[in-house]
Amino acid sequence: MPYGEGELEFMLQPWFDLDIVESGTATPVGDLRAETIRRLAAPLGSPALRKLAVDAGKRAAPRKARAIIAVTDLTRASPDAVLVPPLLDELNAGGIADAEITVMIGVGLHRATTDPEKREKLGTVVDRVRVVDSDGRDPAKWADLGAIPPYGVPGFTQKLVKDADLVVATGIVEPHQYAGWSGGRKTVAIGCCGEPVITATHGMRFLEDPGVRLAKIDGNPFHETVREIARRAGLLFCLNVVTDDHERVVAVAAGDPDAVLADLVATAAALYTQPIAKQYDIVIAGVGHPKDVNLYQASRAATYLRFAPTPVVREGGAIIIPARLDEGAGGGAGEQRFFTALERAPSPAAVVDEARRHFAGGEQRAVMVALTLQWCQIVVAREGIGLARASRVAHAAYRPVRRHGVADVSCGLRPCAVLRALARAVRRAHCAAARAHRRVRRRPSRRDASRARVARVSRARPQNCASRNAA
Repeated sequence: MPYGEGELEFMLQPWFDLDIVESGTATPVGDLRAETIRRLAAPLGSPALRKLAVDAGKRAAPRKARAIIAVTDLTRASPDAVLVPPLLDELNAGGIADAEITVMIGVGLHRATTDPEKREKLGTVVDRVRVVDSDGRDPAKWADLGAIPPYGVPGFTQKLVKDADLVVATGIVEPHQYAGWSGGRKTVAIGCCGEPVITATHGMRFLEDPGVRLAKIDGNPFHETVREIARRAGLLFCLNVVTDDHERVVAVAAGDPDAVLADLVATAAALYTQPIAKQYDIVIAGVGHPKDVNLYQASRAATYLRFAPTPVVREGGAIIIPARLDEGAGGGAGEQRFFTALERAPSPAAVVDEARRHFAGGEQRAVMVALTLQWCQIVVAREGIGLARASRVAHAAYRPVRRHGVADVSCGLRPCAVLRALARAVRRAHCAAARAHRRVRRRPSRRDASRARVARVSRARPQNCASRNAA
């Protein structure tokens, strides 16, 4: 299973009846730069980017036109070091020089990026144009877009974005808990927004709306809000990709934001959504880089499995998540609020009740985790973190078995669903039932293939579980 940038191996006893659910596959793009250039030459539902640049120059005259390219931060594996240079070339061809172009990393309420991280994300782009982080905390840097329907969300984007003559965005189209599907529009609308946007769109009004669901766009008020914010911010052109579980690009599309999303969702759905024939008692899910960098990001996996159209884990079951969590809970304002909301609450229900009384951006993750904890257990398999944890994955698999008894307990291994979860609020003391061998080794790709294994424990308990496991 994926574990950071490496791989985790462990054993389960033969009396686990294991199912495996794998993500879909697609042929990776052979030459990403060449494919990007090809897509830019034939955009969907839009004039070519160089033509948009020419038009921007005419609108800006007599001054020089300014362009913004919005990109995601390191929590998203968008290959911007390859995607952005052809965008710069297109803008240059339309008369916008590098000196008039700014690349903005949409960090939302995540922590700011470091200079080495900017170079890791963008490569030689940092030597060519200005690269800045968005700032969701400083109102002096925001532009007011007015109230955003359907719920009247206060619309704020970065002044640099609103003042630009042409706004372009990159991003990855993948399932999203609230937006349905992410992509370039969200890079601008959420990544480059002011804090009130995140507080409102991630608040209880949206979280409790039946239309706000994973992989759902039609009738989704969160998606509609994101779309309108991006439009008012001036987003005209997107360059988006779909990646597989090895972070290899399998599809590229460029052009009008609506057309690009519609084109790539079909490919992404085939990769990321799989039918599940039954609910399982235990699901073990690997996250892998970059989603397991902190607790905030990795917790998506647990909530995605819980809030799928049919929950993958049964009520009263358990989710086990091996994740490195090199940054702990996360260093951004939203990530710290997420952790604090869980840490200070006496129960999962208290997290939800407090969010209804007072809510701040970032706490939506705590709410989703709390709702998941009301449905099932969450066990974090990671050494050295003082939450509900298990130092060995196979060891962790026995915790729910011990609690529920062996009969009819099924276990699900879901390597790449993006899971991990915390919960000091509901830390439970479970006795370990066995020891397991675990080995981490380096692998060539950044993230392992997504596999989900689900196991049903036989009614006949082995006579000596501990000795069998040790053997």
